[in-house]
Amino acid sequence: MIDKSVFSQYKKYLKDNLSQKRYKHSLNVANSAVRLAKKNDVDIDRAYAAGLLHDVCKELSGVEQLELIKQYELEIDQTELRTPSMYHAIAGSVFIRRHFGIEDEEIIRAVRFHTVATDKMSKLEQIVYLADLISADREYEGVEKMRRLCLKSLSKGMLEALSFQIVSNTQKGNFLIASTVRAYNEYVLKERF
Repeated sequence: MIDKSVFSQYKKYLKDNLSQKRYKHSLNVANSAVRLAKKNDVDIDRAYAAGLLHDVCKELSGVEQLELIKQYELEIDQTELRTPSMYHAIAGSVFIRRHFGIEDEEIIRAVRFHTVATDKMSKLEQIVYLADLISADREYEGVEKMRRLCLKSLSKGMLEALSFQIVSNTQKGNFLIASTVRAYNEYVLKERF
């Protein structure tokens, strides 16, 4: 269980350290996470906290993010290290443990994998990954379909989201992160076989 009194501390930190646009996005993701948590019988306070903090390190400099990544205790995919736009998720998972004292491994993993996903994600981790893609401030082509699928089923939402991510990254000539491919294969098996 999370003591809700920490939410004001998290919000103050985010408001003081993120742009107004990023702060609003964080609130929107937290609200989307709560909506998905209610639908999927997941603790709404944990979903709110993870959604709120998912981009906590997004606007730190690359150097600051790398300093935090060096403290990460698990193996990191080398292609992820060649993708600076992904640093904030790894850095954020270290930061929330060190700065806010969060020890809840699911919340830490939800922040860690909110950009790339991975296989064997918990419902909470899936919720934060999806909430980031369907938050109220998102306006990309296909977002309404993504929102409908996420509300219908986390698994269907994950397959759609991962397909979207893989296509988008290959069209841009970006790396495909191994954990994203593992996650995609897992949801293809769940949904199609």
